[in-house]
Amino acid sequence: MDLGLAGRRALVTGAGKGIGRSTVQALYAAGVQVVAMSRTQGDLDSLVRECPGVETVCVDLGDWEATERALGAMDMLTKVMALELGPHKIRVNTVNPTVVMTPMGKANWSDPLKAKAMLDRIPLGRFAEVQNVVDVILFLLSDQSSMTTGSAVPVDGGFLAT
Repeated sequence: MDLGLAGRRALVTGAGKGIGRSTVQALYAAGVQVVAMSRTQGDLDSLVRECPGVETVCVDLGDWEATERALGAMDMLTKVMALELGPHKIRVNTVNPTVVMTPMGKANWSDPLKAKAMLDRIPLGRFAEVQNVVDVILFLLSDQSSMTTGSAVPVDGGFLAT
């Protein structure tokens, strides 16, 4: 389905691997002008080989504790920005995945005993795949979600409902 994203611009953080990289690939395929940010230049170089024309910025936000604290405030920031930017017809949303089967996710959750404890708390009974998250991101960027703003969208198989 064509979501009408061609010609738009997007900045994608964490673009070197996993969800971020897959998001860049999907946006590029949809005709979006993408700026990709990652901390690893080699990952960005290989991304540009796959997606010529993607602009890259190599940054290292090495203070993980500060980054995690900021993520905790992201949902509230999303609401405030939606209120401030809504009159300018700018929508602001966040996507909040839980366990996603990226290479890192697979490494962390490949032990069936460890995975069972988490899967028992997910009503859909499975972990999210990267494409599940990318699909939500593309939907939120499209005009199909034109009345969605200020929302934190979980991609968690119902985990937060438990």
